[in-house]
Amino acid sequence: MVQAPVLEIRNISKRFGAIKALTDVGFSLEKGEVHALCGENGAGKSTLMNIIAGVLQPNEGEILVDGAPVRIASPAVAQSLGIGLVHQEIALCPDATVAENMFMATTNRRRSPFMNFARLERDAQAVMNRLAPIDVRQKVGDLPISSQQLVEIAKALTLDCRVLIFDEPTAALTEAEAQVLFGIINDLKAHGISIVYISHRMAEIFSLCDRVTVFRDGRYVSTEKVSDLVPDDVVRRMVGREITQLYPEKQPEAERTSEAILSVRDLGDGSRFEGVSFELRKGEILGIGGLIGSGRTEIAEGICGLRHATEGDVLLKGKALRVSSYAEAVRAGVVYLSEDRKGSGVFLDLSIAQNIAVLDLKKLTGRFGLLNARAEAERAGELARRLGVRMGGIDMPVSSLSGGNQQKVAIAKQLAVNPKVILMDEPTRGIDVGAKSEIHRLLRDLAQSGIGIVVISSELPELLGLCDRAIVIREGQVAGEVEGDAMTEEAIMRLASGVGARQHNPSKASEHAV
Repeated sequence: MVQAPVLEIRNISKRFGAIKALTDVGFSLEKGEVHALCGENGAGKSTLMNIIAGVLQPNEGEILVDGAPVRIASPAVAQSLGIGLVHQEIALCPDATVAENMFMATTNRRRSPFMNFARLERDAQAVMNRLAPIDVRQKVGDLPISSQQLVEIAKALTLDCRVLIFDEPTAALTEAEAQVLFGIINDLKAHGISIVYISHRMAEIFSLCDRVTVFRDGRYVSTEKVSDLVPDDVVRRMVGREITQLYPEKQPEAERTSEAILSVRDLGDGSRFEGVSFELRKGEILGIGGLIGSGRTEIAEGICGLRHATEGDVLLKGKALRVSSYAEAVRAGVVYLSEDRKGSGVFLDLSIAQNIAVLDLKKLTGRFGLLNARAEAERAGELARRLGVRMGGIDMPVSSLSGGNQQKVAIAKQLAVNPKVILMDEPTRGIDVGAKSEIHRLLRDLAQSGIGIVVISSELPELLGLCDRAIVIREGQVAGEVEGDAMTEEAIMRLASGVGARQHNPSKASEHAV
């Protein structure tokens, strides 16, 4: 007899009001396989996984576990069936410790009124040590995003799962952390655990997975063995079209200039970074590379008033930029796009129009301090159309949008204040290949229009393909600068890891102008 799939989805449909998120989709998972689920943002991948995990309920269709129909009415039911989900977006309690977060599900099921914290921390540390040397007694809210993602993964490993769903698990991880995760996934597979792996990173899919299923626009497209495909095959099925060039053309050499939009000189905050100097020139996109935790985000926060800089200077178009708060930076024309899209980039429960207008309410306020709703809608509609936001309407909540369209709304929010400089931290994290291409072209258009663009990215192909020039940060200092033919993955990694020689004098950034 042929063994029934561990998990099978038949004819599942899901609607959110008038929006059809899934239409008659199917999916099956065999014992001990790693099965990739691919599709652009909005294709329905996360919706299906939330149905499997009991977070959402389908409108039609059925779910079978080991060939038997089941109703997964809640996450607790999913866990009782041996199904665990590692969310793409962090879903932890920031005020609880790592250990408490990891065993929250087990704790909720216990019958004893007393908690053995020593045992809890010992068991949690044993699991966490498989991933990273994180002290499980720390509060989750004190950890960086990459460490919080590892806690999400560790939490899933504490469950006695037969099926584990990973939704973009490496989006916030370093290369070294990702490699550790891949080893754990292969070990789980060897022990008969079945894995659903959602990712936009083709290299991961082709090195880890046995089969790949593609969704497009909420519908099933295909399921095939990874060994029978090449990455371009998967991309074509995902987007329904050829993407011949992911990155737009870089700044032509004839247009390059030494004119600086933003100059940073010997900037430091007394703890996370010091002596940081660089220039952003007119018309270019400047990349900032480095390992997670190197101080890249803190430098951006120091420039725009989100972090107090204790030394150094920032010049905006030649004039000193002195800000003590982010509001002052926004008024001066310097804005920051956070790497934590749902935590700091957008307000999920507010409408698209409200999100886009939130940084510039003064211009939309009429007599007696009342908001001009019509002006708000017109301005938001103009920017949403310019950025190609796919939406049901400007009054729809941002939570109804796909990840890529949420990011476009976050960018539109920055553009609403007519900025001179936009500092973008991981602008395409967790976004599919089609949306990435659109955002890359948007950034190039903004740079050509005269807006200064700084891109912090952990994805080396993005730094190389998008940026005209890049500085590399290591341990809170500029380790070097790369451009032209010298701008390679190896060169960036050597500088980031401390192998490369220092090529950048932080006190003489202007001497490196082309």
